Amino acid sequence: MDYLPIFLDVRGRKGLVVGDSDVAARKASLMLNAGAEVTVLSATPLAPAFAQLHGAERLHHRQVAFGPEQLEGFDLVYAATEDDALNRQVFEAARARHVPVNVVDTPEQCSFIMPSIIDRSPILVAIASGGEAPVLSRLLRARLETLIPSAYGRLAHLAGRFRDKVRERFPSTAERRKFWERVFLSPVAEMVFASREQDAEIALKQLLDSESADLPTGEVYLVGAGPGNPDLLTFRALRLMQQADVVVYDRLVTPPILDMCRRDADRIYVGKERDNHAVPQDQINLLLVRLAKEGKRVLRLKGGDPFIFGRGGEEIETLTEHGVPFQVVPGITAASGVASYAGIPLTHRDYAQSVAFVTGHLKNNTVNLDWDSIGRPNQTVVIYMGLKGLASLCRGMIERGMAADTPAAIVQQGTTPNQRVVTATLATLPQAAETAQLKPPTLIIVGHVVKLHEKLAWFKPEGHATVTPLDKPAHLSM
Repeated sequence: MDYLPIFLDVRGRKGLVVGDSDVAARKASLMLNAGAEVTVLSATPLAPAFAQLHGAERLHHRQVAFGPEQLEGFDLVYAATEDDALNRQVFEAARARHVPVNVVDTPEQCSFIMPSIIDRSPILVAIASGGEAPVLSRLLRARLETLIPSAYGRLAHLAGRFRDKVRERFPSTAERRKFWERVFLSPVAEMVFASREQDAEIALKQLLDSESADLPTGEVYLVGAGPGNPDLLTFRALRLMQQADVVVYDRLVTPPILDMCRRDADRIYVGKERDNHAVPQDQINLLLVRLAKEGKRVLRLKGGDPFIFGRGGEEIETLTEHGVPFQVVPGITAASGVASYAGIPLTHRDYAQSVAFVTGHLKNNTVNLDWDSIGRPNQTVVIYMGLKGLASLCRGMIERGMAADTPAAIVQQGTTPNQRVVTATLATLPQAAETAQLKPPTLIIVGHVVKLHEKLAWFKPEGHATVTPLDKPAHLSM
């Protein structure tokens, strides 16, 4: 270990920054955020960035040239000038006085180095490479940022408020450690992350007061898995996926996403296809209730977004009726994700100023859409679950006034390496889809924005590319 990793308490202490640049301002900001009194020393006026710093009432400027005597009374020093000779002078003067010093981007002239910081105050995570590879440290920090929710600071504050009570209840260190491990892996933590801190405090008190120190029920996480590409998951979705005890998932959750769930979690498939429901919806609702009542953390994983043709509203209605705690994590809906990967903007100043989301089938497998609202001019229509009824949908739109030559597209397995895009017109799309032998899941996009596909199709899975003008009967790209 080349450096001793420590955290300094600089609240009310005096820090010095030598330099007037934006870099110097960033170093001053770090000390101000940690509660220090900061003096900036420069012979020239300060960069505008200094005026924007939080805690500026503790910031002081001495517009004088540096001299070793300027170090008197300071506890910490940064040298952040563009003058190498001046930086070395600051370093040598500080070392002679045993004052910790950091010369920016010059590890050999540092008695301490600045790590990449993940700030979840009072939780802090610091990553350093000893000056050997600062970019790598920043990349590691970015990866850890995805695993540490911003609410961890609030969770730490909650724990702090109960620290003395826990110490009274559990005299030994081992007992306290086990208790806090149980708390931090329980729904108490998730309540904090969901901004339900009052509920979290009540639940933590119940844990502390109960003899078994167990919470009475589990929780349900209603999580949107997005359109298929695992890179499009939210940070929060990924965290819940990796801590759930049971995963209840549907047909649209792709294998790469399912593989990101906790390895030892039980998995229950409840997928539904048109005319073939593995588990009826009302039974899914009650299954979630039963699993949560058993004290399990239940991940209800849905393709796309739970609240856009995902029947998430029905599921949380049942959870609410049975008093089961839950939280909802939105996902990127297919309309947004698939259209983006197909290079078809849903709105565009020249082509569409509104967008309508509709489903290709309703109850009892009927198609009973508000055709008048769908056919509005300058509007993009996105149809979910419409492949089986594609001919009827296209015919219905034409019969109710939409031009037969309106550009239209159908996208299969959008956002994934198996993405296929067929573009045609409203009149020719059913035949084009049949010729391409497309299979669910697909998404249909109707409107003049489809004209932009050929120009904006940025996502091209390797080994698949076909270009044909839109005014021909059909265009297939993969």
